[in-house]
Amino acid sequence: MGLDTFDPNESSSSESLTVEQAIANLQGEDLGLRMYAAWWLGRFRVQEPAAISTLIQALEDEADRTEEGGYPLRRNAARALGKLGDRQAVLPLIQSLNCSDFYVREAAAQSLEMLGDPVCIPNLIELLKAGLQGRQLVSNQPDFSQPYDAILEALGTLGATIAVPLIQPFLEHPIERIQYAAARAMYQLTQDMIYGERLVQALAGKDLQLRRSALADLGAIGYLPAAEAISQTLAENSLKLIALKGLLEHQIYMSPSNELSEGAVRVMTLMDGLL
Repeated sequence: MGLDTFDPNESSSSESLTVEQAIANLQGEDLGLRMYAAWWLGRFRVQEPAAISTLIQALEDEADRTEEGGYPLRRNAARALGKLGDRQAVLPLIQSLNCSDFYVREAAAQSLEMLGDPVCIPNLIELLKAGLQGRQLVSNQPDFSQPYDAILEALGTLGATIAVPLIQPFLEHPIERIQYAAARAMYQLTQDMIYGERLVQALAGKDLQLRRSALADLGAIGYLPAAEAISQTLAENSLKLIALKGLLEHQIYMSPSNELSEGAVRVMTLMDGLL
């Protein structure tokens, strides 16, 4: 969500900070330094055991709390742990799915998706059920009841086919971004082109933010039929290139070794046209 990210160009600290200092800062009392250290360890993919354990400890921090009840340090720690790829963070992140802070739950779901351990699927399903009454969406939910888009995306990436009946109602969610996340997950879990085409249609929408979201979703699922539509979307070329890169990586993964499929060549040609 970008609520507590840092730009290393805005601070000289990123140049002089060492791994040891970052870990020490994360354990210190200065909340600003702790926040920055958590971000820094994730940004620079510091996989030292001490960094992992200290970030896990930060998931239970009580010192850094906003007036609204949020936990900014926990958010940064959760995001960092997803980037570091160490599966000992899986269970602590599952516990973070119960945090009262919406953005901690969102970061935990996103990081669990990145870590790729299906053990978290039942916990993600329980969060998804909060938006359902039987197989119907609960009406008039507050926008920040649960991070449904992050939950849906994680279930799709983790191959949670058991969740398909629970994901389907979210295709009609009043928030379009959540509809797209549901379509993305449904395509990943069923390979039914109807869901990929729904995302392609979203590329023609009026809202730039939603077009950006659809680009990211199409890149994530590697939906080749969207290639031309992606290249023509009214959005930044950098985002279109990222989406096409997702398609290309999928094509390369699916191709025999040392061969480029026609789809891969097609995507590369479109990428060249955007450079």
